[in-house]
Amino acid sequence: MSSTNNILVVNSSARKTRSISRELSVLFTESFRAHKPCNITQRDVGMNPPSFITEDWIAAAFNSPEQRSAEQKSILQESDQLIDEVVRSDIIVLGAPMYNYSMPASLKAWFDLIARVGLTFSFDLSRGDYPIEPVLRDKKLVLLSSRGEFAFAPGGERAHLNGLDPALHACAHYLGVEQECVNSIVVEYEEFKDKRWLDSLEQARQQTRQLAYQMAGAAS
Repeated sequence: MSSTNNILVVNSSARKTRSISRELSVLFTESFRAHKPCNITQRDVGMNPPSFITEDWIAAAFNSPEQRSAEQKSILQESDQLIDEVVRSDIIVLGAPMYNYSMPASLKAWFDLIARVGLTFSFDLSRGDYPIEPVLRDKKLVLLSSRGEFAFAPGGERAHLNGLDPALHACAHYLGVEQECVNSIVVEYEEFKDKRWLDSLEQARQQTRQLAYQMAGAAS
C-alpha cells in the first residue's frame, strides 16, 4: 500500500438515519484516519442508486473500445467512473445491510456496473472451465452489515437463508480482493432491539475500531 491510503466507502442502506452499517462505516474511517493519513471517497448508492444494466449497456461493454459509438461511450460513463473509484482505492468499505436475506438492489446494481470485461476481469475460453480471471489486485475489503434476525453464519439455524455473504464473497474478485483479504463485521438481532442486539452492536463497534487500527498499522 502507499504511504497515504485511498479508502472507498460504498454505503447501500436505504436509511439516511438510524443506519447501523452507515454508523460503522463512519467509525471505521474515523478510526483509521486517527492513526494514518488517508484519502476517503464516498459513494452512496443507497441514496443515489446506480443504473441497472440494459441490453444497450451490455452491447457497449462487450464492444471493443475503438469501435464504440459516441452513444455507447456515454452509456458506459457511469460504469467508468465507478470502476475508476475502485481502481484508485487500496481499501474498499462496503456498508451492506441484509435486505430480504440478500444485498440491497442498489449494491447489486453497483457490482453489475463494476464487473466489466477488460477492466475488472478478463475472459478467455482457452482457460477451460474457468475462463474468468480478475484484473485488479492487492486490495482489501471491509464488509459492514446489519441483520434484523440472527444466526446467519455457517452452522447457524438461518445459514441456509444467507444470500448476502456468499454473494459479496463471490463478487470480491471483481474488486481485486482475495478471499483472505475480506474482513466482515456483523450486527444481528436489530429487529428485536433487546440486550442481544445491544451486545452485538457494541461488539461490532469494538471490532470496527480494532480492524481500522490494525489496517492502519497501529497497535489495537
